Amino acid sequence: MARLILFNKPFDVLSQFTDTKSPSPRATLSDYIDVPKVYPAGRLDRDSEGLLLLTDDGRLQARISSPKSRTPKTYLAQVEGAPTDADLDPLRKGVTLKDGLTRPAEVHLIDPPDLWERDPPVRYRKSVPDRWIELTITEGRNRQVRRMTAAVGFPTLRLVRWRVGDWSVEGIAPGTWRDAR
Repeated sequence: MARLILFNKPFDVLSQFTDTKSPSPRATLSDYIDVPKVYPAGRLDRDSEGLLLLTDDGRLQARISSPKSRTPKTYLAQVEGAPTDADLDPLRKGVTLKDGLTRPAEVHLIDPPDLWERDPPVRYRKSVPDRWIELTITEGRNRQVRRMTAAVGFPTLRLVRWRVGDWSVEGIAPGTWRDAR
């Protein structure tokens, strides 16, 4: 039976178990997960937070992370500025990035979500408003959500992956994990 772990990856943690290339130590998955023979199904940038799936099943890992499977990934993004619903339309149609046109995303303006505190906190500037959006994509290019929001003029300040397929980070504290049911 395949094992699937749902991990709430904190900010500033690498999505890998070792970090031999850095001259200074950085936090990795091994600081939080002591389960043998599980590997991340996909990646989550060091400066992003939220759901990271780990499994011991290579086929499941490939199915979750393969762009061909089009597994939906939902993110909560705090963006700089005050976008309107119309400002987000290009994301719904697909935006052109350096590596090509993205698939259309589902995107909605949302109220600030009830999330855990981030350490360190997101910088706050009185003169620059911010808004939260919920964005669902079906691909997983490098830093894609951040590049998409920047392309439409609203850089991402904080990014939390909330859901991958049917799995959610809801109820899992940062730095903790549980087995999928």
